[in-house]
Amino acid sequence: MEEPHPELRADSDERVEPPDFDALASPDELVSGDRTRDDFLDAVLGLDSPATADEVAEYAGHGVDAAREYLDWFERMGIVTQVTDSPATYERNQAYLNWRRVQILRENYSSDELLEFLQTETERAEAAAEEFDGISPDRVSISAHASETGQPVEAVWETVSAWKTARRRIALLERALTSDSGDAADQQPAV
Repeated sequence: MEEPHPELRADSDERVEPPDFDALASPDELVSGDRTRDDFLDAVLGLDSPATADEVAEYAGHGVDAAREYLDWFERMGIVTQVTDSPATYERNQAYLNWRRVQILRENYSSDELLEFLQTETERAEAAAEEFDGISPDRVSISAHASETGQPVEAVWETVSAWKTARRRIALLERALTSDSGDAADQQPAV
């Protein structure tokens, strides 16, 4: 029998640590292999805008032919999507990565544990929403709020960032709790 995940409780009286959301989409868990593949995987996971095979090759520190082969393979796996044809550009498929995160949550935590984590993140998001009068974190003017409240700009930025993080975690936890198989990678719950 396999050892339980280290963050899972040993008995029902222990408090379970919340998942490390930043580690859920670890490239090691998505694809494992030789160093070249890892270099290309790191390169495509780091994309924040569409990139050509030449650019991905440069980011990975390998040749363009190898980049084309890995991009084709990553596209078949769903890790990247091709955005344009001429020249071919690719972008990271965030929906796939979110789907993988949901699968990892479902595999490592019980529904009760996921509900507990959801409650914690919901409370964090509600507290931030209250501080900013319920407007969206994307619409908060950090400098204006800092001026109005006398808080340091950095403190306001940290609160807004934590609010956005809590909202992303809520979406992942809700998907893990409500999806039967978690196979709807492109569905995003309303937060």
